[in-house]
Amino acid sequence: MQANPLHREAVPETPNRLGIEGIEFIEYTTSHPQALGQVLENMGFKPVARHRSREVTLYRQGGMNLVVNANPEDARMSGAADGEPVISAVAFRVQDALKAHTRCIDLGAWTVPSHAQAMELHIPAIHGPGSTRFYFVDRWKEFSIYDIDFKPIPTVDQHPKAIADMAYFGVVQYIGAGRSADWLAYFENIFDFTFVPDDQRFGILPKGKLMKSPCGQFLWQLIEPEPWMDGDESPESLQRIGLGVADVGAAVKALKAQGVEFVESSQLHPEDRGALTRGMLGSVSFELVHQTKSSA
Repeated sequence: MQANPLHREAVPETPNRLGIEGIEFIEYTTSHPQALGQVLENMGFKPVARHRSREVTLYRQGGMNLVVNANPEDARMSGAADGEPVISAVAFRVQDALKAHTRCIDLGAWTVPSHAQAMELHIPAIHGPGSTRFYFVDRWKEFSIYDIDFKPIPTVDQHPKAIADMAYFGVVQYIGAGRSADWLAYFENIFDFTFVPDDQRFGILPKGKLMKSPCGQFLWQLIEPEPWMDGDESPESLQRIGLGVADVGAAVKALKAQGVEFVESSQLHPEDRGALTRGMLGSVSFELVHQTKSSA
């Protein structure tokens, strides 16, 4: 019996062996939580809960959770040398956190020892670029990690609406010169990310290499230093967060009304495809990206 010839050309679904289903939270580490908190509130994030035993605050808008970690020990370990806030972790939603973590270790990732205290959740993690971490969270449906480790701030709306329906679009990672192939292989091998062809670009800063998560819900951008930055010794890092919006102009207008400033020059200015906020506190910036249902 002859096999159906169409089976030869059947396109397999993108593998997603960790069961990734989006971003659960992004964490900033800082020794100046009040200043960073003001920046985040201008961007539409609202403080909704505080950790029960650590100096950690949960900010939220729409479906985005953002954690500000000012725990002294963590701030010293992960913060920039001059005290500027840094993105210190990204947590992926997965079906089974322990299985996802175990698979990553089996593939060569480095585990992060747990420092969970009594009555606190242990959230498995692996090392990311520099001193950053990738967490795996499987409590994000009926029950969440915040139900156990955080106390809601009284009288505060726990689910504030997002400005212009903003949502996490992706993360920009700065890498070393000539390291694109290494990091592409890392994300493909560990997380089942897939390479996005160079002719498919989003936003107004289309440099570097782009990858899509296996769930299709967010992108990851790898950027090497410019050739003229010869001898650049900057450490590899998670640099900024991309926020997807259906109407960039409306989002820019709403954020400007809250005091957010955007980069405007002959080479870079807000437009329909995207916009970039001016650097705040020396290191914090957000990129707005026009997002349709098929963008990520």
